[in-house]
Amino acid sequence: MPTLKTMLRRPIRTAAAGFLALACAAVAQAGPPLLCHPFDAGKASLLPWAAAGQGWNTPDRSYDIKNLTSDTLRLLSPDAPILARMENIRRATIYAGQDQRVAAELLTAVLARVQTDAGKGRTPLAWFDAGYLVETYRQATHIYKWDMLGGAEKSASKPGTETTGVDGYGMVKKAIMLAGTPEMEFAASLMTQGTVAAEHRRHATTGAQPGSLLAKNLANY
Repeated sequence: MPTLKTMLRRPIRTAAAGFLALACAAVAQAGPPLLCHPFDAGKASLLPWAAAGQGWNTPDRSYDIKNLTSDTLRLLSPDAPILARMENIRRATIYAGQDQRVAAELLTAVLARVQTDAGKGRTPLAWFDAGYLVETYRQATHIYKWDMLGGAEKSASKPGTETTGVDGYGMVKKAIMLAGTPEMEFAASLMTQGTVAAEHRRHATTGAQPGSLLAKNLANY
């Protein structure tokens, strides 16, 4: 069974590299799916944001990003729905894009929960959050033009070895294996391509209840 250490040392996947062509060249039209499309989380608690309907990149300019890590960890609570986790991580990534130190701090804290949450009944959610943040950072890197995963990748690799990448998708797959939900399948579909993405979406669609938030979000993608 893969561990956090092995996932931090896996080569960057071809599918992830494909997002380079998808990202900035098409942000005005579609853009990276984990970042450029807000998720409807219903009445769940979310990070501060500007008024809805103003596009994907509308953070609250008065928000103090020094609080980002603590606020994000608080919102990624055991009872937070998957769709709320997805939207909070999307917002957190946009805020983190303003400050490399804050971005590294948040990533380190979320990755650390994979180990500290072991045995506390939150392990699947910890794997999901870590993987989802990694892949959102990866997609955001192509927009912000600096390596949001740089800190984690440097700590995961040894001098003299080939470039490595954090396997966020592998973490999400492990979460699905441990306690999969249709919402997790939806999330996985947005970080993959081709037949893999289609299979995840099929599982999400099959499990979505008519009129549910998941069904509503699926209809928007």
